[in-house]
Amino acid sequence: MPFARLATATTPAAHMGLGLAAVGRPGYINLGRERDLGEDRGVEAMRRRTHDLLDAAYAQGVRYFDAARSYGRAEEFLAAWLRDRPDVDDVVVGSKWGYTYTADWSADAERHEVKDHGVATYERQRAETDALLGDRLDLYQIHSLTPDSPALTDKELHARLAEAAARGVTVGFSTSGPAQADAIRAALAVTVDGEPLFRTVQSTYNVLETSAGPALAEAHEAGLTVIVKEGMANGRLAEPHAPDVLQAVAEETTLGCDAVALALILRQPWAGVVLSGAATVAQLGSNLHAAVVDLDDDQVARLATLAEDPRAYWERRGQLPWH
Repeated sequence: MPFARLATATTPAAHMGLGLAAVGRPGYINLGRERDLGEDRGVEAMRRRTHDLLDAAYAQGVRYFDAARSYGRAEEFLAAWLRDRPDVDDVVVGSKWGYTYTADWSADAERHEVKDHGVATYERQRAETDALLGDRLDLYQIHSLTPDSPALTDKELHARLAEAAARGVTVGFSTSGPAQADAIRAALAVTVDGEPLFRTVQSTYNVLETSAGPALAEAHEAGLTVIVKEGMANGRLAEPHAPDVLQAVAEETTLGCDAVALALILRQPWAGVVLSGAATVAQLGSNLHAAVVDLDDDQVARLATLAEDPRAYWERRGQLPWH
């Protein structure tokens, strides 16, 4: 397991990772992108931004970096950063397949990505990822499993993924939608030759959307590394959008709403890696303060009142515009 490399890390940020969804393409659904990115979202500007973030994250102890085929040029940006820094040999690199980026570097595209969990898409995207990341790829995940995904029952796909695992790539999956818990439990039951196929799970979990928690605890108990994404609820938990309760607790801690929101996730005993989705170096630095936030029981209880019905949460997420 590549995540064993992180087990010996002693920096406060050892359990934090950097996700590149927000900086690998000009458009995404995070709130506040106009302020964060400004007008220049050309390829070179976004490449420089990504490299600056990777430099800052690495310098502050972050050792897991997360990309996907559908994150525009995120894999390309990450691959170039790794290539230019051959001495950086202690990081864990993850990516995902199953969505194809279709926006052609436009923030105003009618459709930004197309989902397909079939074998043909896996083979095509695996070749694309290999061409960029090569042997630096540690983890390859099915992107956004839902309970109705054919990837849960496709035996040919399972065999291809098991072959990849036999060659040294860890196989995992991510989840999305109001039935994340069902998807997680279904994936835990997938075996090849009697052995569990998946070794990691990446799910959305935050103070507003906690429904996957029990299933993630089960995955952790089964030996999977749990990666948490969207801890900031696509910007809904950042100032100035953060709920009043979160803002009050943040004021008590003298740190940002983002640090408090991410700290609540780090408290979960099953959380192996919590991703920052920062778009600026300043945001990243603030996010990483989560490692030193000390919440008391009263603060945790107050934050727990913010949890929403998962169907309502995902309906609202689906309405967020691409900026």
